[in-house]
Amino acid sequence: MKNYQLQNEPENNETTRYQFIVPEGHAENQRVDAYITQFVQNATRNKVQEAVKAGYVLVNGEKIKNSYKMQPGDVIDIELPKPPPPEAVAEDIPIDVVFEDEHLLIVNKAAGMVVHPAFGNWTGTLVNGLLHHADQLSDVDDDVMRPGIVHRLDKNTSGLLVVAKNDFMHAKLSELFAAHTIKRCYHSITWGLFPEKNGTLTGNIGRSRTDRKKMTVVDPDTGKHAVTHYRVLEELELLSYVELTLETGRTHQIRVHCSNVNHPVFGDQEYGGDSVRYGSNSGGRKDLFEKLFKAMPRQCLHAKTLGFVHPATGEELFFEADLPTEFQYVLDSLREFANR
Repeated sequence: MKNYQLQNEPENNETTRYQFIVPEGHAENQRVDAYITQFVQNATRNKVQEAVKAGYVLVNGEKIKNSYKMQPGDVIDIELPKPPPPEAVAEDIPIDVVFEDEHLLIVNKAAGMVVHPAFGNWTGTLVNGLLHHADQLSDVDDDVMRPGIVHRLDKNTSGLLVVAKNDFMHAKLSELFAAHTIKRCYHSITWGLFPEKNGTLTGNIGRSRTDRKKMTVVDPDTGKHAVTHYRVLEELELLSYVELTLETGRTHQIRVHCSNVNHPVFGDQEYGGDSVRYGSNSGGRKDLFEKLFKAMPRQCLHAKTLGFVHPATGEELFFEADLPTEFQYVLDSLREFANR
């Protein structure tokens, strides 16, 4: 039975795209996930539901929920992921190893590198590079896509990560993170001047209802508890160079908390930091920021320090990673402009 029009668009390397147009007299009040599952080859209900939640299904150009009821004339655009590889594979990718022993590694992750394989990034990740570099990585819960990964950094955030080489170390490091005894400091440039030189940003964090790829501060009785401490290192005209310390580790935590108090991270394209937020946007100032956005087309956020007691040796470890070249360039340019 063919009760729809289907346009199968050209595929990219990771997804297959379709467009449905629901004709008159068909599928009225049928759930969108059930409707799509009937007509897309090899599409399971669960797979479609995940695509809807991730924002890869649009009805009439808008993101919807799985409970949306179809109506005649609805235009459905859908992008479904191809099946992932059975496991992460080793790749000869340069990675900056700061420290390594038989139990763990400390890596200075480059901006632009995804931590582990997932939809849209099955290769070229930190995990792919680690599998080539290390003879052994932890294998907790048989997660073949995240061997060794105890915590993560966003793709466009640079800086220090600890990686476990065995399951014992993975468990011990996870305990340290849960107990908040691993000291992590980030450096960032944010828009605006904070009212206090030292302070704490709070607010439960949950997924945005309007964009499932983003996080947001939510009501206190929902989401996950999140606490970020900040210290202003330097005021740069109408921007701030700040040090941020995580008390909790939620997805996009620093970026969400800073944006929530109208101090988004400079260059952050998802949370409002990629346009001039304070002061004029004309003359020399406009030229400056156009140059800096081009030089730093990502969030100005760097995991600068990492410290903890080694679970196996009892040694106090502390590591520090220099700011990436483009971050330092933005910082130096803002200093020069502020002191002109």
